[in-house]
Amino acid sequence: MNTTPTLEMIDPATLTVEVNVRKDAALTADFIASIKEHGVMEPVIAHRRDDGTVHVLMGQRRTRAAVEAGRDSIPVMIIASPEEADRILTQVVENIQRTELSDADEADAYHQLSLIGVSAAQIAKKTGRTKTTVEGALKAKASEAGASALGKGCTIEEALILAEFEPDEEAIAELESVIMDEPEQLFHVAQQLRDERERAAALAALIAELEAQGKTIVEDAGNYADEENLYVSAANRADGEPATEEDANAYVISTDYRGQHNAKPVITGWKEQGFTPKYERHDGGTQTQKGPMTDEQKAERKTLIANNKAMESATTVRRDWVKTLLARKTAPKGWQYFTVHAITHHPETASGYDGKVAAEMVGAKFEESNAWAWNPLRDHVAKSTARPEFSLIALVCAGYEKTIAKDSWRSPSQTHRDYLNQLVLWGYTASEVEQIVLDSGTPAAEDNAGDPGTE
Repeated sequence: MNTTPTLEMIDPATLTVEVNVRKDAALTADFIASIKEHGVMEPVIAHRRDDGTVHVLMGQRRTRAAVEAGRDSIPVMIIASPEEADRILTQVVENIQRTELSDADEADAYHQLSLIGVSAAQIAKKTGRTKTTVEGALKAKASEAGASALGKGCTIEEALILAEFEPDEEAIAELESVIMDEPEQLFHVAQQLRDERERAAALAALIAELEAQGKTIVEDAGNYADEENLYVSAANRADGEPATEEDANAYVISTDYRGQHNAKPVITGWKEQGFTPKYERHDGGTQTQKGPMTDEQKAERKTLIANNKAMESATTVRRDWVKTLLARKTAPKGWQYFTVHAITHHPETASGYDGKVAAEMVGAKFEESNAWAWNPLRDHVAKSTARPEFSLIALVCAGYEKTIAKDSWRSPSQTHRDYLNQLVLWGYTASEVEQIVLDSGTPAAEDNAGDPGTE
């Protein structure tokens, strides 16, 4: 007998509805009116008995409202029997134990269970998976990009990331390429795409705000008389007084080395309006560059900005990875040497750590505070004596994190290398920009750095 759930359109008046155990089952006029106007959007769950009658298992309130609203049909998901959930769960558990289920099969099974009303928490409890894993599988399965990825053999984790970027075709294509060629870099590339999306949204909002004020956006401006557009900071009014932002009729939007957008006020048509430049271009024996940047300088600046952005994204991935590491039941191998090495060789890791970052890494629950000397890790340690080694590892990691800036790849230190090398030993995959830091050490320095991964 085919036990695959099927979707049918059925007259709600013909359905058998027993007493609903839900306390909110009472019908309201607004709910009935909504069903009358829009119909039942989410299928009810039912099974067909031997006598042909269809018995509602979940969705009694929607069924009763549809009858009251006079709907002639509603969507009904028919399952073989009320025991269908237990049957599917048993099969899933057995196959997981025998490792016969692919990620696609597992996600499909969870999807079937969700259709018949089994919650993610219930699925997780029965299968031994985490609730987060089950929820991720369901989210991936519900997405066209995620479902397609599962069908191509991707893991649930990979499919979930692809689902996150639907319907951005360019992002999907880039992620698929990474999964194919460099799957170990997927988390880093995904975070870079997230951050780039946020920056693009921030830029669009900034442009919209300026345009709403009637300001014009121009591509570039300068400080001297040979420039078509003159920065307000480099202009004088006709009476000799310095120009102010009130004189601006345009803006230049630039991105600094940290990847942040800035809007600088500009005067276009400044000559016709009687403005004069404050400065004259001259060599003067200074290092100020005359004329536009060379192609080589532009390339260097582009690399600078790109690597700074990549390092910022890597920081997010790295800290999340440490948090996952410290959520395990046992501390990572070699943690004792790692912490004592950090305190003796890089004492700033213990004296200057960020308490909030450390608390987040160790999974402590806390509320934000602006109080002076606020330290949620200290509060966490004061509340419990359990798992102190995890708090110590988090403290040291947070101390290292505080030493790493967006542009640390430009001047890597042994401190950075020791930290990243330890994470790699514990299973972390470094991003390309972090690899620049790791590759910067001399063989002698690497040989003398010790082996934080040994006890």
